[in-house]
Amino acid sequence: MDMLEELRKLPKAELHLHIEGTLEPELLFSLAKRNNILLPYKNIDEVKDKYLFQDLQSFLDIYYNGTNVLITKQDFYDLTYAYLIKANQDGIRHVEIFFDPQSHVSRGVEFKDVIEGIYDALEEGKKEFGISYFIIMCFLRHLSQENALEVLQMALPYKDKIKAVGLDSSELGHPPSKFTELFNKCRENNFLTVAHAGEEGPASYIWEALNLLQIERIDHGVRCTEDPELLKTIIQKNIPLTVCPLSNVKLKVYQDMKEHNIKKLFDLGVKVTINSDDPAYFGGYLLENYIQCQNELGFTYNDLCDISKNSIEASFLSNSEKIKLINEINNLKQKINI
Repeated sequence: MDMLEELRKLPKAELHLHIEGTLEPELLFSLAKRNNILLPYKNIDEVKDKYLFQDLQSFLDIYYNGTNVLITKQDFYDLTYAYLIKANQDGIRHVEIFFDPQSHVSRGVEFKDVIEGIYDALEEGKKEFGISYFIIMCFLRHLSQENALEVLQMALPYKDKIKAVGLDSSELGHPPSKFTELFNKCRENNFLTVAHAGEEGPASYIWEALNLLQIERIDHGVRCTEDPELLKTIIQKNIPLTVCPLSNVKLKVYQDMKEHNIKKLFDLGVKVTINSDDPAYFGGYLLENYIQCQNELGFTYNDLCDISKNSIEASFLSNSEKIKLINEINNLKQKINI
């Protein structure tokens, strides 16, 4: 059996994807030229040479520099549509996309242009590729809660386009408890909630995200193994983890894929999902993450079918939509195992 092709066929949901993190060097240069922005790089190879990160912060420095080329509604459309082409090639059937409005409005970009550019591209992708979607607005944890509350007010006229809110950026020194009031207000406005926790930050940050922010699922969460009681709670309550294996290795959470604990978590019964995070920077979109998990960690095809089902079950799709996709996965699994 051609494993690559079989994994491509699996209906998958991607639940941890920063749209700004899909900015490939080619598009970076194209948008810079269109918007008359001088980049600090001479060519594409020089950009890629910068993708040797020591930790999360060293990545974020490059990441935020890249966002400077995103200015118009068309820029956000082009960025999102370019990702959807790759998502379709990888067999993604549903995506829940993060975007970081604070990194744009702080540069004078209109919130309206950001959300409408992303939304219009997702609508086009739904028509052309059949990829369903939700949009998740993330707040930057290195900035103040007051700043986040201001951006929340900007977002309220576009509530119909935003399904949930999240928390990302520099984790260390910025615990979820810093944003308790913000997340209370988000829930009052009927947004679902997720948050990055337990990537570089300690297991205690995961507890805070669950108890104070009342999140639906944990983005990353790999450090939950450091607290047996937390791990037990995650398993008992079936709380999903949106794990990003290649990202974790690229940012030195693990030195190499063989060290990664996603297989251990899976074997313990944690509802893990596989995601690509910021694939333009971390060396692989979703399918490549699946392949590397198989090659380096010993996941079988049946295991990856189960992880694909986890991604559907952990999504914000309706029950009927989930059942339809899970039935497809079960049928594919049955054909392979006959």
